Amino acid sequence: MSSGATARESPDQSTLRRASLKVALRISAACAVMVIGLLAATALYLVNQLAHPEVPGPAGSGTAYAYLDSRDVLAAMVIAGAAGIVLAGVVGWLSARSAIRPLGDALARQRRFVQDASHELRTPLTILDTRIQLAQRNVKPGSTHGQDLALIRKDAATLTGIVNELLLAATTDAPDPATPPIDLALAAAGVAESLRLVAEQRDVRLEFAAGARPWGRIDGNAFRRAVLALADNALAHTPPGGRVSIRTMIEQNRAVITVEDTGTGITGVDQDRIFDRFVRTSSSGGTHGQRSFGIGLALVREIAVAAGGAVQVAATGPGGTVMKMTLPLAGE
Repeated sequence: MSSGATARESPDQSTLRRASLKVALRISAACAVMVIGLLAATALYLVNQLAHPEVPGPAGSGTAYAYLDSRDVLAAMVIAGAAGIVLAGVVGWLSARSAIRPLGDALARQRRFVQDASHELRTPLTILDTRIQLAQRNVKPGSTHGQDLALIRKDAATLTGIVNELLLAATTDAPDPATPPIDLALAAAGVAESLRLVAEQRDVRLEFAAGARPWGRIDGNAFRRAVLALADNALAHTPPGGRVSIRTMIEQNRAVITVEDTGTGITGVDQDRIFDRFVRTSSSGGTHGQRSFGIGLALVREIAVAAGGAVQVAATGPGGTVMKMTLPLAGE
């Protein structure tokens, strides 16, 4: 492993560092408010005393008086207050780091568990799929048993997809600023080509159009995963005879990738929430009309944000839905 890769922070470390900084800033802000309040009260007291000075009488033997300039007193108070705020911030930072360290260990153990569990589940799922295929060879394709085996294999494929997404989510690393730029249109076209057979089986027309050929600084595999998740979600919610379109373009010095479908649109859930994990729309018509988004779209948002971009629902309605992912152009 290179020294540059070693020096990079993991997502957990970056999250905990930001949390520690946030706690320290809150402690500093609270201390600043308290110190400023004390300084204001003291300043008002001094101003009041200066407005009504009390001149001492003749000094007796052994009696000494000291006179202080009010400006010197105020300056000393401001310096002491600023030093106290800085000290509170340092103490808050160190205390927050110490308190959050066990949480970091727990997050690391959780990530390792998800990685190990997901990796170990892939082999038995592959064996299960192979055995289902062998069983399908011994039955007639159109028979009841054949249809049941096809449904079981479809469910096994769904489970395999979930396991793969969990593994990808657990192994997502911090973005590398030295990532070479890629041709986003070429990568998106490759995704469309790989899904063409799936679309034909579902009687859905899959189209790709390159309005422009933007280049973006993003990991190629991560970008293909994101476009694949958007297109797969569109195919899953497009009825037979419908259409799914993938397009690339440039808008306002940003690379734009859109995935449009002719489904029934997104209803029963806030559009921003569909990028949360395992969100499901509500439907008064039972489960038949529900749309479930799994963790695929959540991974799309993570990939886009990690590359300095974003993803959103550009439009949705009875005529279909348009997902829009924007990324910075290479060199921006």
